[in-house]
Amino acid sequence: MNNNSAVCRKCRGAGEKLFLKGSKCRTAKCPIEKRGTTPGQHGKKPTMRKLSEYGKQLGEKQKVKLMYRVLERQFRRFFKHASKLKGATGENLLSLLERRLDNVVFRLKMSFSREQARQFIIHGHISVNGKRVTSPSFIVKEGDVITLSETTLKNDAFVKGVVDKRMNIGIRLPEWLELDKKERKGTVLRLPVRTDVTTPIEERLIVELYSK
Repeated sequence: MNNNSAVCRKCRGAGEKLFLKGSKCRTAKCPIEKRGTTPGQHGKKPTMRKLSEYGKQLGEKQKVKLMYRVLERQFRRFFKHASKLKGATGENLLSLLERRLDNVVFRLKMSFSREQARQFIIHGHISVNGKRVTSPSFIVKEGDVITLSETTLKNDAFVKGVVDKRMNIGIRLPEWLELDKKERKGTVLRLPVRTDVTTPIEERLIVELYSK
């Protein structure tokens, strides 16, 4: 099994699109569109699976971890941080995950997937407020400006062949972000709220899981 198939199996296992492969997930080539079943020789429709309450809670956590490409230790750290903030813990958690730099680069249409955004950041292609940031888990704040690094901007083949190509795709930008295609930069207008996360997520299940 190649890596592409393995990635697609994760979405099929979750029973919905997690957009792990970026633009392909929005086409008819997506396995969810083709099959709509769970992985396996005799895959079943996701709605046919019977899960315990714990199974639902665990599945929801795994789905969100996969979607945002976060490991268990990181996820627990985000949850702990979210629980100390004012407001609903589940909503705080999703807001923090949305504010991760790799997610912001993806949301700003500077990459085709969160995984690609991680690679861009790790390899020094992304700057925040003029300073290069190499940590995908960096948390942006209101007013931050995300751009390609000066070195990256000089690489015409990369910028035009990858970044510009992605930016020109007709995907709606989240309302909490602003994109300047000409300058190839994005601005955090405000912090994301629950309604900004359109992927079906039952965050209460995750809160219940960690509250045991």
